[in-house]
Amino acid sequence: MNDTTSNAGRSPVPAMIGICAIILIIAAMYWASNVFAPISFALLIIAMVWPVQRAMQARLPQLVALLVCLVGTIVVMAIFALLLGWSLNRVGIYVLSDTARFQAMYNQLATWLEGYGIAVNGLWERHFNVSWILRIVQQVTGRLNSTLTFSLVVLIYVMLGLLEVGDIGRKLRRFQPGSIGYAFLVGSSETAAKLRRYMLVRTLMSIMTGVLVWGLTYGSGLSLSAEWGVIAFALNYIPVIGPLFAAILIFVFLNLIQFLVGSYLEPRIAGRSLALSPVMVLFAVFFGTFLWGIAGAFIGVPIAIAIVTIAAHHESSRWLADIFGAGDGDASEPQSG
Repeated sequence: MNDTTSNAGRSPVPAMIGICAIILIIAAMYWASNVFAPISFALLIIAMVWPVQRAMQARLPQLVALLVCLVGTIVVMAIFALLLGWSLNRVGIYVLSDTARFQAMYNQLATWLEGYGIAVNGLWERHFNVSWILRIVQQVTGRLNSTLTFSLVVLIYVMLGLLEVGDIGRKLRRFQPGSIGYAFLVGSSETAAKLRRYMLVRTLMSIMTGVLVWGLTYGSGLSLSAEWGVIAFALNYIPVIGPLFAAILIFVFLNLIQFLVGSYLEPRIAGRSLALSPVMVLFAVFFGTFLWGIAGAFIGVPIAIAIVTIAAHHESSRWLADIFGAGDGDASEPQSG
């Protein structure tokens, strides 16, 4: 009775303040994507690299360990970009070398459509002209420049963050158990471990997808099997959206592989191993895409992992982890008999 009375008399003001704060944070993340997106990627890289730097700092000076970690990060990013660039370049050269065959296919399609009263040539001249091609080239060039700028900003954040991780940890250890600072300390440590596990799962699933696509295209006698495998491997790092996009780029019948591995198997494996529900994985991908585009699609799941993990370590926010976790509440229920 007392519980009912206290719940009935509880003020709705804190809940309203919390909802307003969440809305303001989401709006800030959307409108200030140039600020928050690089920081999010930097935090993900720091979670991956910090254990290596901490182990190296036991034997080497801090700056030397930092330099080695930064160089290693740059090398990994460069290898990934070079592989993807090599694959796309090979596909582009292949398409340009077969221009005559594609032109013949286009002429046959145009003739067939014109037989049904659809004037394709007029549409092509109006929409696919020289100015359209120039706009595409300008957009691609702008994307490359923005990507390079984004990578440089991320590396600067990573360098500064790796220098401050130890000091921030020592400051957070001063908080008492049960406080928000202590919850953030414990939750951050667990989040880093889960993010490393998440990237391991993502890498294994991407390798599986790339190998399967390569094997299917090679066994079918199709051209550029290695290139399509690399493209599928790279795009699979973007949950759900990447596999589907890779399937469209390659061939329609490869969608089965991409769907099973990227849209069904991987969310279930990642969700169970990281205490994150598959529904939350999908929601994080699409919501991240809404906020920051392709970058948000990649970083959405790590952000969700961090929020759920940190929320589980404080009484006021533990309900978030209970709702959006992988659902292991049955294990804690007492067994009858």
